[in-house]
Amino acid sequence: MKTFTKKTITAHLSHQMIAAAVLKAEELKFSIAISIVDESGNLKAFSRMDKAPLIAIDASRKKALTAVGFGFPTGDAWYNFIKDDPILHEGAHNLKDFILLGGGSPITIDGEIVGAIGISGGHYKQDEQCMNAAINIIS
Repeated sequence: MKTFTKKTITAHLSHQMIAAAVLKAEELKFSIAISIVDESGNLKAFSRMDKAPLIAIDASRKKALTAVGFGFPTGDAWYNFIKDDPILHEGAHNLKDFILLGGGSPITIDGEIVGAIGISGGHYKQDEQCMNAAINIIS
């Protein structure tokens, strides 16, 4: 076999997920930046709400890249994975575009990672609430 087929997130679903995340952020009364990448880490969709911190732009992108690159969410999942391994703990932070903060998650459809979402703008627990609102529209 010389090729294979990959599934990827559509632009339409990406925009629906952004809308769900924005609604949750509005409910929580803070502003976010949302990055959605495809299964290869290429930017598929992005939005920054009015008044979202400028640093949230890059943080949301890094959260999405970390999630798609390793296949599991940023935040507690990553922290628990590296906390007892000093070499991994120090080394992970030197990876390009890696970020430990919560708010990033792979996007999985039919058992395959088709992309990832990263959200930044509030405390990482608030970012995770917005991320979950976006992920929940898939099911």
